[in-house]
Amino acid sequence: MAKTKKVVQLMPTDIKEELLAKYPPKVARKRAKQIMINEATESEAPSEILANVRTIPGIITMRGCTYAGCKGVIMGPTRDIVNITHGPIGCAFYSWLTRRNQTDAGEDGENYMTYCFSTDMQDQDIIFGGEKKLEASIQEAYDLFHPKGICIFATCPVGLIGDDIHAVAKKMKAKFGDCNVFAFSCEGYKGVSQSAGHHIANNQVFTHLVGENEEPKEGEYKINLLGEYNIGGDGFEIDRILKKCGITNIATFSGNSTYDQFASAQYADLSAVMCHRSINYVADMLETKYGIPWIKVNFIGAKSTAKSLRKIAEYFGDKKLIDKVEAVIAEEMMEVDKVATDVRTRTDGKTAMLFVGGSRAHHYQDLFAEMGMKTLSAGYEFAHRDDYEGREVIPDLKVDADSRNIEEITVEADPELYNPRKTPEELKALEEAGYQFKHYAGMNPDMDKGTLIIDDLNQYEAEKLVEIMKPDIFCAGIKEKYSIQKTGVPMKQLHSYDSGGPYAGFQGAVNFYKEIDRLVGSKVWSYMKAPWQENPELTGTFVWE
Repeated sequence: MAKTKKVVQLMPTDIKEELLAKYPPKVARKRAKQIMINEATESEAPSEILANVRTIPGIITMRGCTYAGCKGVIMGPTRDIVNITHGPIGCAFYSWLTRRNQTDAGEDGENYMTYCFSTDMQDQDIIFGGEKKLEASIQEAYDLFHPKGICIFATCPVGLIGDDIHAVAKKMKAKFGDCNVFAFSCEGYKGVSQSAGHHIANNQVFTHLVGENEEPKEGEYKINLLGEYNIGGDGFEIDRILKKCGITNIATFSGNSTYDQFASAQYADLSAVMCHRSINYVADMLETKYGIPWIKVNFIGAKSTAKSLRKIAEYFGDKKLIDKVEAVIAEEMMEVDKVATDVRTRTDGKTAMLFVGGSRAHHYQDLFAEMGMKTLSAGYEFAHRDDYEGREVIPDLKVDADSRNIEEITVEADPELYNPRKTPEELKALEEAGYQFKHYAGMNPDMDKGTLIIDDLNQYEAEKLVEIMKPDIFCAGIKEKYSIQKTGVPMKQLHSYDSGGPYAGFQGAVNFYKEIDRLVGSKVWSYMKAPWQENPELTGTFVWE
């Protein structure tokens, strides 16, 4: 029997209509604005997508909450700060080591990431208030560990009953004297997604922690690496490469991070931003207060890693660094090219879909391209329009009611520490040579014309996309992992990497090539059928049909 060639027969407009067909008219009209057919070229204005809006009630979204973005994403990877969740135990337990953030305990041996700290609020605490219990919990953590810092995270019930976690934190900080205690009003309902939690976390870390260390850091070519969370050891691989090039990483926000790193971030000479969505706020504040410029980088993909290293070296303009970077790239690419050449014989022409939080849905397309694979559709869980269309749209974004829930802090130049790292003439010369500061073009321009870009993809749409377009691999998070596998398509988690990684840098690219090669080459998923596919027991129709 001749093999059936897998071809997508439907046009992008047909696929979009098919995705919307089951929705009631009002829901379909809103979702239509969040499903965009990419038509941007160099001569065309980019299309506008609806993003950073609340998920429609009743739709099974793949997003996380504000608390998840604050505690889980930003503060979770920090090893020597005790993170106490004020609320019922479920929220704390769910956010405990769920993202596979790795860390090196360092010389002092302090590592609290393996612990789950919670006030474990009960019914009586909800009725009578939980401030005394929170105070006792902070005291207990201090007595046990004597950490440099303790952070408090509010969950939904705390916001509803009105516990003043900031007053408690201020009281305990004054009592201890040698422990920095501060809090985050990151109730899960406070924003449309975990993106609000990122913003809240960044504001508080910058207010209470950055700049606290008064002792300058030694080293050449000092940078901050922003928006890298050391999932599966990504940060270890990036640090290895930077160290090999002679670049000093002062602070990572926040993979494998420490209290001292955050407190010393003001001593860097350049901020390199990986995940634009989760951390661009800190990059802007570091520039405003201390004079540290920032650039967008990407260490996912071997070619992107090489490009980012060259961009850092070009900023410093030292021939010694430029030559060293080129030598490191040449040495590392030997193994990368060898593996990529072999893998491409099996992966060339295969297809992928990526629906991931942060910038991963954009960054990982570079890795797939290095394998000769095409991205059919991609999207973010919690992006804003600038993550799709570029930072040029920021001035036109309207501040809605949800955005007003997030405190906007005012940052001014520090009278003592503000120090522009480059003169206006030096910055102008770099920019005239094509160097771009504070620039992110977004994901859309890097995707093929006619591809589908979908914001806040939900469970129904994910399964429908796979049914229609039949990708060779689907990349997303844990919530959709098993439902996708039951359709016969291999699924790779790019939130926590399952048990894999690292995938950043040169060695990470090699790891990724080999793993994706195994996944798309395996036939095991095509032999599987869910029980309801074999023997359906329930049938039904929607009420509007």
